[in-house]
Amino acid sequence: MFQHHRPANLIFNIVLTAILIAATMAKTTTTLVVGSTGATGKHVVAQLLQQDQNVRAIARSKSRLLALLDEIIPDASTKYASKLQVTEAAILDLSDDELSKIVAGCDAVVQCLGHTITFRGIYRDPHRLVADSAKHLSAAIESANADITGNKKIKFVVMGSDGVANPDGTDDVRSRSERIILSLLRKLVPPHADNEATAAYMSHDLAKDNVKKLEWVVVRPTDLVDGQVSDYVVYDKPQGGLFGAGVTTRANCAKFMVDLVLADGGGSSLWTEHAFKMPVVHDAACATEKKDETK
Repeated sequence: MFQHHRPANLIFNIVLTAILIAATMAKTTTTLVVGSTGATGKHVVAQLLQQDQNVRAIARSKSRLLALLDEIIPDASTKYASKLQVTEAAILDLSDDELSKIVAGCDAVVQCLGHTITFRGIYRDPHRLVADSAKHLSAAIESANADITGNKKIKFVVMGSDGVANPDGTDDVRSRSERIILSLLRKLVPPHADNEATAAYMSHDLAKDNVKKLEWVVVRPTDLVDGQVSDYVVYDKPQGGLFGAGVTTRANCAKFMVDLVLADGGGSSLWTEHAFKMPVVHDAACATEKKDETK
């Protein structure tokens, strides 16, 4: 009787192994990371590599990126050499054709660009680094995948800020004093206006009905700090006031973006939940402390 069932068991094991292999293969992605040497972008690259994913990066200096990765993961530049491709360039210096070739074959694109918080970084050109890069990348995604048939969508994850309101009007209205502060920031601090322009572009120009080959998420961390990966919580809109509402470690912001990249694209997945939205991410520990304070 036992021998009679052995072929069936063998077939079952073969089928199960094939399913497991297919599932593993499905989790291997290729992601382009722009802003890879930034304080958050370097964590995105490191975390993707740690999960055995293929990464393409655009960076002004390959050696600087490798050095940063080695600081996060000892010997990362050697250990993950076969998984990492670096194009040395400034994103806005690449032609449409050059960028389309880099994007071709990617399952996701993550933009972690921002302005250096120095006088030169805030006030020198390009004042629309983040918005112009989002336009450049979204056009490249559509162009690179124009001839590809099927329903697959390329994920486009853009790092924003919870100081920028969601243009769809779903955020709570800020207090009068906070609106005055934001108005001043808009006029006096170009990076804030840049982030607002990016949010407007994503919400309006890249609305669901206006794109064919991509889906996007704008991740809005609250006050960014350095720190290790830990649990995080995600909200659909900013929590509390403009200042002191919570913190997000850059590593946790990266973790949320990586989780979005690796999430399945259907059903009730993390990606499906947040596609075409602007979720806000907080460190879970800080969120718990804030909750306790209100009791």
